[in-house]
Amino acid sequence: MYVKVLIETRVKSNDMTFTYHVSKDACNNIIGKRVLVPFSNRIVEGFVLDYDVKPEDYDVKGVLKVIDEEPVLNDELIKLGKFMSERYLCSLIYTYQAMLPKALKANHKTSAKAKTKTYVKLNENVNHNEVKTKAQLEIIKLLTDNELVLKSEIKSRSSLKKLMEKNIVMEFKEEIYRKVSGTVDLKTVTLTQSQQKVSNEIKQGLNNTLVYLLYGVTGSGKTEVYIDVVKEVLKQGKTAIILVPEISLTPQITARFKGVFGSLIAILHSSLSDGERYDEFRRINRGEVKLVIGARSAIFAPLKNIGIIIIDEEHSESYKQENNPRYSTLDIASKRSKTHNCPVVLGSATPTIESFARAKKGYYRFLELDKRVNDKPLPKVEIVDMKKEIRKGNKLFSESLIRSIKERLNRKEQIMLLLNRRGYANYLTCPSCGYVFKCPNCDITLTYHKTSGMMRCHYCGYAEVRKETCPSCKEGKVREVGSGTQMIEEEIKTLFPFANVVRMDADTTSKKGSHFKIINDFNDGKYDILVGTQMIAKGLNFPNVTLVGVINADQGLNIPNFRSSEQTFSLLDQVIGRAGRAEKEGVAIVQTYNPEHYSIVCAKNHDYKGFFAREMFIRKKLNYPPYCFIMLIKITSKDFDYGINEAKKVSLFLRKKLSSTTSILGPSMASVLKVNKNFNFQVILKYKKDEKLYTALNDLIKIYEGNSKLKIELDFNPINL
Repeated sequence: MYVKVLIETRVKSNDMTFTYHVSKDACNNIIGKRVLVPFSNRIVEGFVLDYDVKPEDYDVKGVLKVIDEEPVLNDELIKLGKFMSERYLCSLIYTYQAMLPKALKANHKTSAKAKTKTYVKLNENVNHNEVKTKAQLEIIKLLTDNELVLKSEIKSRSSLKKLMEKNIVMEFKEEIYRKVSGTVDLKTVTLTQSQQKVSNEIKQGLNNTLVYLLYGVTGSGKTEVYIDVVKEVLKQGKTAIILVPEISLTPQITARFKGVFGSLIAILHSSLSDGERYDEFRRINRGEVKLVIGARSAIFAPLKNIGIIIIDEEHSESYKQENNPRYSTLDIASKRSKTHNCPVVLGSATPTIESFARAKKGYYRFLELDKRVNDKPLPKVEIVDMKKEIRKGNKLFSESLIRSIKERLNRKEQIMLLLNRRGYANYLTCPSCGYVFKCPNCDITLTYHKTSGMMRCHYCGYAEVRKETCPSCKEGKVREVGSGTQMIEEEIKTLFPFANVVRMDADTTSKKGSHFKIINDFNDGKYDILVGTQMIAKGLNFPNVTLVGVINADQGLNIPNFRSSEQTFSLLDQVIGRAGRAEKEGVAIVQTYNPEHYSIVCAKNHDYKGFFAREMFIRKKLNYPPYCFIMLIKITSKDFDYGINEAKKVSLFLRKKLSSTTSILGPSMASVLKVNKNFNFQVILKYKKDEKLYTALNDLIKIYEGNSKLKIELDFNPINL
């Protein structure tokens, strides 16, 4: 028998399979399994994608080993990988690698193994009467009274060994799954009239490939709608996928779903250990679960007979993969929706401009929850002009925010403070000569982290110990500029020494289980104040939080990106919505240097529709999505001159190949020119429909394929430019 094996060759045009011979015994159910094969002068892993016939023009090598007992790629995932390769113009092997947990990727040097327990039991076919010693008799009695006994529970190991040598006792192993830690929320909820209406409408479309946009204000109970719909899906004998954007959201939404669906749930996200993800993936693959909850990669869960796909907080940037393959989760969800003939539900209080525009045009079914559960009021929002506060000497916290924090602490209520920048200070500089500490590998300043005493690059990971004097002029004493979450935490502890403060950012959540612990401890009232980055802004529900403070709210407006206003509005509206979600009234204080900017004013008024109208007006004038599609071509080289010259050639090539209706911008330098010793340039395409696009891009890939001095990367509808 012969099979087609896909291996990693790192060349897009070599997205071909190679034919290998495999024995008839190993050939059964081999499609989708990993195999070990000889390739050139190497031994490599690959995926079996199909059967083949013996080639006539060359000798065929044999498969050395079949790695998997059961396929890791089912027929749907194999087809989905081919769709992704064609859609995003990326290597086929990378699409399959993106679908699988680390332990199941091809060519991965370390793989997780099934966890087992060793049991012993009596061999019923052997006479036990010859047993004489007291210790052996005790073992026989124990095994007679209990069908299965853990080997570790037998005290006399020597007696057990003799019984096993006589074949009176048999040993065997049984697989056990690694348990994913988490709590269970058992509360029962009765849907409001509005929630039930929305749920019923989704249920009516369960056997159609519709896309629903559920626009619901923060606290309107979208999760309860999801649960009600999933109950119906499971009742019909189907399965479901629920996606959340941040790992920090997973513990709370998982607890809520576990309280309803129990052990029918599998969890998939990057904070699980390799062994846990390996076990969860195989539970799904074996059909032992009906519901998968996880972050972006959970969209590839190998469920069968999917009845619904729900993407919660659909506006989140994390649903777009930023490295190869640069897929959109919504694209993959839509493709799987067509395969399973099921709907996709997009839920958000701040939908993307593109999604809301599609809903208004009728491409998506529009659903709305315009009020909080039980008509609770949305938080009152106060905008503080920090230009005035600076004149008073208030650098980090306004008088209003400090006063409000004191009031909440006195009332035993909780506070959340958002600053979307981690570290202690943005950078260090010399006030005498103006020297700024920068990363030697990147065109970026080093962020100071006081807890470790290090200056770090958040792009390449470079770090060095903080210097106290200027290395340039040798005179100036280094000064800190800007603020991060570490500084906010330190200042809050100084101002409120009796308050319990916890920080949640990429630095404090790097260890396994840290998200879960911080969220649970804060929810249990062990901390009074939670300081964090954007990871605290979405989806979390803390009943005792009555005050949200936003430090430097307009920070995102300074980013050179056409989506900066949208991202700012979304972040503000989401974090404001964390306040007052239970019985107590909520208040938010937003500190900004641009109090009249429309994104901040609309967030203050909880006016998404007003923001949408303003943003659409600007997008239309400038011809940005949703009025066009965008394609980013990134050109990277270690040689600046070579890189910019080739970027010009790329731009010229596309101008000749593409339709005149496609706008070609650039080449230009990327927003961060140098990253990890590589210079980055970009060409941007704006188009509505261009039949020549894929042909031109494929030709471009072939031109630079194998060029060790230059790298070309393609990104369809990028988040950041």
